[in-house]
Amino acid sequence: MRVVWSVLLGISLFNDILFAGTSGILEGRVVDKETKEPLIGVSVVIVGTAQGAATNSDGYFQVNNLEAGTYDVRFSNIGYQTLVYKKVVIRSDLRTKISIELFPSAVELGEVEITAERPLIEKDITSTNFSINSAQVDKLPIRNVQEFITLFPSVTAEGNVRGGKTTEVVYLVDGLPLQDVVGGGMGSTLPKSSITEFSIQSGGFEAEYGNALSGVINIITRRGGNRHSAVVRVEKDNWMAGGWHQQHNRTTETELTLSGPIIRDRLHYFAANTLFFNDTRWWQDFDDFFSSPVSRDISGLGKLDFTVSPRIRLTAQNVYSLRRWRDYEFSWRFNLDGLPKRSRSSYRTTAILSHTLSDIVHYTLSLSHYYLISHIGEEDKNSISLIPYEYDFFLEYVIRGDRAWWAETRQNIYTAKTDFVIQPNPNNILKLGFEINQYDIFSDLVKYEPQRTYFGKILPEEPQFNYSSSYHYFPRTGSAYIQDKLEVEKDGAVVNLGFRWDFLDPKSERPVVEYVTPDSTSGQYESQVTRFAKAALKHQLSPRMGLSFPLAWNILLVMNYGHYFQFPLFDYLYSGINPQQLRSGVSVLVGNPDLKPERTHAWEIGMKYGLDEKSLISVTYFKKEFIDQIDSKTFLPSKARVAGDYGFAEYVNNAFANADGLEFVLSRHRDDKLSGSISYSLMRTEGVSEYVNQGINLHRWGFPVLNEPYPLSWDQLHTLKVNLDVQLPFNIAGNIIWMYNSGRPYTYFPSRDGFTAEDTTRAFSPNNARLPSNSTVSAKFSKKISFGGLTALSMYGDMRNLFNAKNARWADSNGRIGGQLGDLSVYYEPRRVYVGIKYEM
Repeated sequence: MRVVWSVLLGISLFNDILFAGTSGILEGRVVDKETKEPLIGVSVVIVGTAQGAATNSDGYFQVNNLEAGTYDVRFSNIGYQTLVYKKVVIRSDLRTKISIELFPSAVELGEVEITAERPLIEKDITSTNFSINSAQVDKLPIRNVQEFITLFPSVTAEGNVRGGKTTEVVYLVDGLPLQDVVGGGMGSTLPKSSITEFSIQSGGFEAEYGNALSGVINIITRRGGNRHSAVVRVEKDNWMAGGWHQQHNRTTETELTLSGPIIRDRLHYFAANTLFFNDTRWWQDFDDFFSSPVSRDISGLGKLDFTVSPRIRLTAQNVYSLRRWRDYEFSWRFNLDGLPKRSRSSYRTTAILSHTLSDIVHYTLSLSHYYLISHIGEEDKNSISLIPYEYDFFLEYVIRGDRAWWAETRQNIYTAKTDFVIQPNPNNILKLGFEINQYDIFSDLVKYEPQRTYFGKILPEEPQFNYSSSYHYFPRTGSAYIQDKLEVEKDGAVVNLGFRWDFLDPKSERPVVEYVTPDSTSGQYESQVTRFAKAALKHQLSPRMGLSFPLAWNILLVMNYGHYFQFPLFDYLYSGINPQQLRSGVSVLVGNPDLKPERTHAWEIGMKYGLDEKSLISVTYFKKEFIDQIDSKTFLPSKARVAGDYGFAEYVNNAFANADGLEFVLSRHRDDKLSGSISYSLMRTEGVSEYVNQGINLHRWGFPVLNEPYPLSWDQLHTLKVNLDVQLPFNIAGNIIWMYNSGRPYTYFPSRDGFTAEDTTRAFSPNNARLPSNSTVSAKFSKKISFGGLTALSMYGDMRNLFNAKNARWADSNGRIGGQLGDLSVYYEPRRVYVGIKYEM
């Protein structure tokens, strides 16, 4: 309880702030049920809030700036029976339209309740957008945000969206990024119970969204209501011992959620906190070295919402995440304490001012501070031993020594943002906004790695690669956008046109490095920093266009085109450019403050067809071109000799890729017995570089630079996903997920001894073979028992990889799954069964 209240107290400081992309619009028309004439002055009230509206002379009403979520809406007018429209779903960035008919009544009657249903085809969406609400989140055999992403079409198990890299996705929580800008990915963990809406845009995202090439993940968090509630959930995978139930990770997850009013209808609180402890699937090996639990993860969210007036709302929020864990590598299984311990802590404090100026204009203002600190290794970097760790006689397992890896990274991100929404008439919505981000980035890294052959064998006689680096910079980014959504009233077409301008100021100087040979007879060389040049400001104007056009009442044609822009991770800009390090030639890999942002040009065309009032088919074709991707280029003078020095590599924009695919989705909704979706993706992804260190690795292995596109390692030609909700007898609810994908590429380039190729005349051809296909079934079944009133107990079983399928991640160059050691980590996680209890009061 002290943790919860500390979260709430920690967010009590208000600042002016905005969250974009977190609210929607409710609009519609109210008429007399008998005469069909529009009704003027009907009171429209969002139950449990101070928000509402009144109908105009045409019977039209609109409630702007309504946070995403589910609401009851009350319609009342003198001389008419009051109507309550229940469970109206408001989605972020979308308009929800409802048509109301009120029944005339001379005497006061009780309220009439109607349950709202969203239309199967939402005509104002011109992008590829999938979303799930809090009720669906609770049903799924899913634990975290990264697992949610994998549910959707053209997304791999690792989180590659439509052929892009995993770092090409931006994660937004209540409209603001929760991003690791040094290493990439989501910077914090969120409690699952804090999510009210989870959405992914995999194509055609509007000008409001930037710094993303392949996907936008938008998470809207819950807010408190007018009823106090508390939910406690406990989940374990080892309630029992012995037999088949030895298939566990010794996992315990505990979650506490509190919400309710402080001042009814005015001030509400919400807090969610999760403790997650486990020993991973490798607990038998970890037991020989460490105490339990090996991994600890504590995360939470606290939120205060204050409705100052029907037109002004203030929100304050704090997100925190603390994680401590140990890595596992199969070749280190007999020396696991030689791998460094790891930790990550993050805190984000935000505040929101949302103000409706008039019936046609509202805006939000925001400030945010996000602090993220990561640590690898012991507390003191001077304790790092540079003595190489030792392998056994066969160079297979590490038997003694420590990995020389110590790092500390601190990221302070200050964000200010504003968004305006202007709706001059019911058919036109204009959005514009500005954002500025000031960064304080510190990184200190000590890292030495032994040289290896392409086949993975260590070269003990060769000097270690030094990746050490230290930097502290204060870059700045910003953006401005304008987006106009126009609905053509005559035929129902929607035109979406926007422009976004982004800039990056590295706030640093680029070292001009030359490698010279002081003694022409020796063949050796040394590095010299001749001067420094100011890194240029980078910017881009990105057009975004979308169109939806109804061909019939149940057929919608959708198309869009856009340019997208993403800043490089700051480690690629600043790593190794410290002047002292450069002059001494410390680091083998040097950053480049003049890197250009990576770009994508993408378009898609699709059609949605309503089979009936419950079923929908959608077909989408997409094509993407990736430009200015980052790789490393090795620089070695023509007379250089690798003798104690190995030159250096610099990050450069010299790679490109392309992807295209076809997506089919069949979905069924509004069915109490069976609902869900089936999706199939046919996709191709090719490029000339898979990761940023590829250039330096190809050089040291003696392979030529790759200029012709080849299938990338996350290229999944065929992907099938089935997600079904079923209602079983005895009030048991179930969810079943089946995921199948055809084999992904790997490089077959065999070797007999791990040092030289089996056939030295064979040309190196990357990703020339395919792994076996993968198939996984997971399910979750739950039973809820109500004790009257608002108290309930739920019990559930969450079964992952139900049939214990062996799904391989990779194969070595000889085509062996798991390589020479038979590495068991080659397989995705085997069957795990989690049993949980949830008590609501």
